[in-house]
Amino acid sequence: MRTPFRMCFIATTTLLLLSLLLAPAVSQQKAGAPVFGQQKAALPVLLTSCGQSPGPTQFEIFFKRLKMDYVLSLNATPADITAKAKSGTPFKSVIIVTGASLKGMGAAGVSIEDEIARIKALIAEAKKQNVKVIGAHIEGMARRAQGAAPGDNSDELTIDAVCPFASLLIVKKEGDSDRRFTTISMGKNIPMLAYDKNMDLENILKDLFSK
Repeated sequence: MRTPFRMCFIATTTLLLLSLLLAPAVSQQKAGAPVFGQQKAALPVLLTSCGQSPGPTQFEIFFKRLKMDYVLSLNATPADITAKAKSGTPFKSVIIVTGASLKGMGAAGVSIEDEIARIKALIAEAKKQNVKVIGAHIEGMARRAQGAAPGDNSDELTIDAVCPFASLLIVKKEGDSDRRFTTISMGKNIPMLAYDKNMDLENILKDLFSK
């Protein structure tokens, strides 16, 4: 027969165990961490960059391997979106890869200001035509820290121009070591798909664009 003391001890222990089990969930909720379900996007995709970095070519490798419908245009403008819509097969998604390359911008004859203005107009047109905007950073911290001169923040400017206005983020974890993208994701309530290795990007794209 259980004594009142023993019953009280069991009840107290049970409550303590429950509180310990629930503590992580409560702390996450208080921290404001967003909870997102499985993310989906549709084809065809317009693939471009903000900053003329080589990042989009990594996406192209996997799009080709997965035989997905995409168009790569490093200098994409709103006209590309409207022209595709008029053709009867409108873009359903646009992936904008962030990261500035001074060499790439020099070859294209554009400045970081030109790139940001182009991307702002592209995002505005995409949202106007209900095209899903996906911001990406896939070259890691090396791309963000490679400024050609002290004080060069062109890489960060591309992130500011794209990521807070996206509907989804795709980020290599190593490039988020300072939680730059996590902060944007949490602050703007934007889902973020993070991965470790370059090859993991293939599975992310496969799941994201599967029906």
